[in-house]
Amino acid sequence: MEKKIKALALFSGGLDSALAVKVVKDQGVEVIGLNFVSHFFGGKNEKAESMAKQLGIQLEYIDFKKRHTDMMQNPVYGRGKNMNPCIDCHSLMFKIAGELLEKYDAQFVISGEVLGQRPMSQNSAALEKVKVLSGMDDLILRPLSAKLLPPSRAEIEGWVDREKLLDIQGRSRAVQMELTEKYGLVEYPTPGGGCLLTDPAYSDRLEIIEKDGLMDEEHSYLFHLIKKTRFYRLGERKYLFIGRDEEGNSRIEEYKEKGTLHVVGYKIGGPRILGYGDFTDEDKKFVVELFSRYSKVKGKSEIEVRLNNQVVKVAPVDIEEIERKIKEYQVVAQ
Repeated sequence: MEKKIKALALFSGGLDSALAVKVVKDQGVEVIGLNFVSHFFGGKNEKAESMAKQLGIQLEYIDFKKRHTDMMQNPVYGRGKNMNPCIDCHSLMFKIAGELLEKYDAQFVISGEVLGQRPMSQNSAALEKVKVLSGMDDLILRPLSAKLLPPSRAEIEGWVDREKLLDIQGRSRAVQMELTEKYGLVEYPTPGGGCLLTDPAYSDRLEIIEKDGLMDEEHSYLFHLIKKTRFYRLGERKYLFIGRDEEGNSRIEEYKEKGTLHVVGYKIGGPRILGYGDFTDEDKKFVVELFSRYSKVKGKSEIEVRLNNQVVKVAPVDIEEIERKIKEYQVVAQ
């Protein structure tokens, strides 16, 4: 009995990765989708699962947070415009997929990369660097641009028919949109985005964490706190995270045991505040005044707060002075 050919797919659930799966699956190859989960992208989500169901493929979540964080500290090919080490990131995902080939009894790995779609990370040279750095070489097949690239082993061995692969290139998605209609794919995510490391505002915050020597797995909770809160840097390795909404407050409560300072209102609504680092008495005064400023009294009335579970009174604040300090310490998008 002839052995069933299987492929592992780097699968975000987005348009390109879905089309890559469809092109290969239609050639009789069994495809298993791997959704890679880092601190900055990926993870269990309805869109990926819905697309996997449409395609009729198995979906696996691959947690590579620690390895990804380790790579982030010293990417071989550096970073893009922001904090995104795209070449090294793609290489790492391919490398791990290669390590999983035996587990899933698969022969090769596919992805939805398109030649020229991203000028810096998906040009011919960059795609070749990914192959070399990952150690996967010709076991990588990029079905959407395969006819424009050197033949992979899957094509050479006859696991797939090269003539049935595609020759898409460039940033336009017109061909992909036509293919979605042809294949009857619906409810696919809007193209683009997905990785926080490409976001300028988030990258500015993460760069501060890195400069303070905290870009490691031990301090990875900081990566999540800066996503959803107001972020203040009072000094080296001295931060405040202030909830701006229910989601931000929930994130602070999730990680409050990691902090050295925790502030909530006492008989008054307001943001949760979490501090990381060593705080002086003067710092603590600023923190509780910040709470007052962000609370419903807007700093104009005396209130009480819980500072590390101790109830303290906060007098009406000097609005002009507190606003000056906010401008000095808050990290905002440039």
